[in-house]
Amino acid sequence: MTQQSVRTARVARRRRRAGTSVALAGGIIVVFILTLMVGNTFYGPGEVLRVLLGETVPGASFTIGELRLPRAVMGLLAGFAFGVAGVTFQTLLRNPLASPDIIGISAGASTAAVFGIIVLALDDTAVSFLALAGALVTAAAIYLLSNRAGFAGTRLILIGIGVAAMLHSAITYILSRAAAWDLQTAMQWLTGSLNGATWDAVGPLALATLVLVPLLLAQGRGLGVLQLGDDAAASLGVHVGRTRVILILCAVALLAFATAACGPIAFVAFMAGPIAARIIGPGASLLLPAGLVGALLVLAADLVGQFAFDTRYPVGVITGVLGAPYLVYLLVRINRSGGSL
Repeated sequence: MTQQSVRTARVARRRRRAGTSVALAGGIIVVFILTLMVGNTFYGPGEVLRVLLGETVPGASFTIGELRLPRAVMGLLAGFAFGVAGVTFQTLLRNPLASPDIIGISAGASTAAVFGIIVLALDDTAVSFLALAGALVTAAAIYLLSNRAGFAGTRLILIGIGVAAMLHSAITYILSRAAAWDLQTAMQWLTGSLNGATWDAVGPLALATLVLVPLLLAQGRGLGVLQLGDDAAASLGVHVGRTRVILILCAVALLAFATAACGPIAFVAFMAGPIAARIIGPGASLLLPAGLVGALLVLAADLVGQFAFDTRYPVGVITGVLGAPYLVYLLVRINRSGGSL
């Protein structure tokens, strides 16, 4: 392949990446606006725009500004966070199954939250902090257990799956002893829902996203090089241990803040990376595209769950319906080809 053809291929990949990212961002904007327009009372685009610009519109200012807008912003931020965190783990461990949903980190946050709701009777703010701590502690335990004889992605995945199974058993046991009024609250949290979205809940997630996503993007080159193996990465000037720890800490913290805000929305972290890889193509960082795919998934699933059926379903139910068959498909494909993300 000549130097000119290599340059042409690089330009084509950049254009595809840019065009796809713009299309995803456009889809997010459309669904975001629809989320603000649709509800028990329909508001036109003009009324939505006036509210977003700070004008006082009778009825619309409260409904859009205090009810629908926090929900839409939380969905966008949580989906973006799940997508970025999920693809970080999948790329780092070179396995599409290495999603926080699968390897136990989300289960750690869920166990801590259920314990706080049912056993400790904590309020929403305290439950969020406890879920954050649960995710961090679980991730640290999985990493330490898998790193005893040197880091190995396969070992981390297997240990994570085992830890997830134990934590899900603990959740089941706690739920079996819960009073009816606590059980409903816990189940709503476990399902993953935007129903309780408020500006107070959006704030910590927004701050975490603003801080952690740039840190992950700054490590994008190191994340890509680590796919070649530790020895190759070290020979190319990457500080393997430090880079891996930074990536894991940032991804876990991002996932934990998103989970603490709206619960473990099923399969978003798992699906966003592979979907982004298919539409972006090889040779490009998937962090930003996966975040955009995650945000679009959550916003669209929430809109469908709220208004496409006679009964309103939490967003986690819709993403779970989408993610379960995708997991089966991915397992079959990996079994046939041993493929990667």
